[in-house]
Amino acid sequence: MEIDYAPDFIKKFKKTPKKITIVFRKRLELFIKNKFSPILNNHQLAGNYKGLRSINITGDWRAIYQEIDKNTIYFVEIGTHSQLYK
Repeated sequence: MEIDYAPDFIKKFKKTPKKITIVFRKRLELFIKNKFSPILNNHQLAGNYKGLRSINITGDWRAIYQEIDKNTIYFVEIGTHSQLYK
């Protein structure tokens, strides 16, 4: 599986608390093994994010991604629930 990141994702990721970056990396490992693990709560989005999916990083933090094809994932956003779904 190929993982890529949008420039905006990278910019926001660099500003996230260290604890969140550590947990994101662990969740990413799990995502690569089983992207529909119940821990991730992987689900389709609607509204402004229609066509994208979200995974839980923590209880409040989310990562939003697009599945480009069967083997390519493109992470587009990271942030708290309230930051992303205003």
